[in-house]
Amino acid sequence: MKKITLCLILLVGTSYSINAQKINLGKAAGIVSNGAKALTFTNGDAIKLSKESVDWMDKNNPVAGPKDPYTVRLNKLFGKHKSQDGLNLNYKVYKVKDINAFACADGSVRVFSSLMDIMTDNELLAVIGHEIGHVKNQDTKDAMKSAYMKAAALDAASSASSTVAALNDSQVGKMANAFLDASHSKKQESEADTYSYDFMKANKYDVVGAYTAFKKLALLSQGSTQTGFEKMFNSHPDSEKRAQAIKKRAEKDGLWKDPGTVSLPASKLTK
Repeated sequence: MKKITLCLILLVGTSYSINAQKINLGKAAGIVSNGAKALTFTNGDAIKLSKESVDWMDKNNPVAGPKDPYTVRLNKLFGKHKSQDGLNLNYKVYKVKDINAFACADGSVRVFSSLMDIMTDNELLAVIGHEIGHVKNQDTKDAMKSAYMKAAALDAASSASSTVAALNDSQVGKMANAFLDASHSKKQESEADTYSYDFMKANKYDVVGAYTAFKKLALLSQGSTQTGFEKMFNSHPDSEKRAQAIKKRAEKDGLWKDPGTVSLPASKLTK
């Protein structure tokens, strides 16, 4: 079984690797070469390439089966949100030890089993709401464009074409790496946090779950040896500050309920 560690969207791990070749591409927003500006990259291109990337990842990583307890739990929580806010979404669980979740422009949402192990149902709802926010806000377009150009080796000398070309399997794998190695801006993360809160509130879920989810991420980012979780990228807002922002809004809306001390569970959570 291949070890995978993904870093994107809400949580942060180490760099993703394929066949022992580390690909570290930095922030998506800043790696587009001047020569590739001629490339006309549409939302449709982002959706198409996202699907290719996710299909590749699904084939190359352990995916929980339809009767797996992780899949059963995820379907119970999010099955009714497959059509959410005008989006057609699909969910799967990657059975890996890394703590993460990500979303793509085509509506694919992937949740890692180790994230599910430490999050309650309400916390998972908040996480998925955040991921849906990234899709709705089209945050993945720039990341996918940068990933495509890296996979296709486009630079100032080779980017004369203004259209997206087909990639072979090896290039799709590189594109998936590059996409997962990207990160969103603080503004995009904050907007996705807002979307998550609104998602929770509109569906009458306990918004305090968003607060406790960020409190747990704050604990993880302090270098917990229990999970091997690494510190957040500089582009990500501080988890404690994000938790406090949720609390402030919940108090204003009259939805705040003090959860008490938030700690990481000693064993896997089933709800």
